[in-house]
Amino acid sequence: MKRRTDFAPTIRIPSFRCRLLCAAAALLASCRAEYHPYDTRIDGPTGINARNIARIEEACAGRHTLRFAVIGDTQRWYDETKAAVEALNRRDDIDFVLHTGDLADFGLRAEFERQRDILDRLRIPYVVLLGNHDCLGTGREVFAKIFGKADFAFTAGNVRMVCLNTNALEFGHEVAVPDFGFLGRQIAEYPAEAGKTVVAMHTKPFTEQFDDNVARVFQHTIRQFPALQFCVNGHGHNFFVEELFDDGVLYYECDNIGKRSYLVFTVDDEGYAYERVAF
Repeated sequence: MKRRTDFAPTIRIPSFRCRLLCAAAALLASCRAEYHPYDTRIDGPTGINARNIARIEEACAGRHTLRFAVIGDTQRWYDETKAAVEALNRRDDIDFVLHTGDLADFGLRAEFERQRDILDRLRIPYVVLLGNHDCLGTGREVFAKIFGKADFAFTAGNVRMVCLNTNALEFGHEVAVPDFGFLGRQIAEYPAEAGKTVVAMHTKPFTEQFDDNVARVFQHTIRQFPALQFCVNGHGHNFFVEELFDDGVLYYECDNIGKRSYLVFTVDDEGYAYERVAF
């Protein structure tokens, strides 16, 4: 009578093949592949905004004339973003670049890293605001690691740049958006060396992302900043200038970078001027 066994046959692998298989396994284990859309591990530089703000404040200290460029909504348009960087690098009269948000389309780490690597080719410092597309998935966490806080401010010469997260729809009711506590502290602790203010955001009041319940309170609050010059925003993907509240404060919306243009603002003792530049 034959006895059945359930044991698998023994397979003998020559020792050199064992070494090859072990080496391959170690190599695969050491690779950092983006295997999940919610991956938040960062390759390359982080803390971009804080580092560049330090450069801006040092370079512009004591000055009463400031010139900066505004770009926004670079998601998907990598070639156009490269062309914008090249165009800005050909100039020698810009102090810094302000990106009004939406580097990413789906909040993926790879999108942020690719955009950062393109923008890092700028000869001048740049700062980036948080856009609504940047909030998708784990984009908020990735943005915080690579660029920094969603609300921040800095002083360039005698101009206080107040940069805000206004993407209320993406935050639900988790936190107050805009952050009126942050705005209150900025007003109360306004630096003595600053005499003019510019407020920047991704989405402006009365758009689908902004919480319209607080739109007029928001405008009343930002008008408390000394010598508020104007506001800048992205999100709409088209150049637009509008006085939203009939109070003399203009909102300047920049094109998406796919339209191959950027804005340049000059702020001096006489006031300010702007230009829309094609590249």
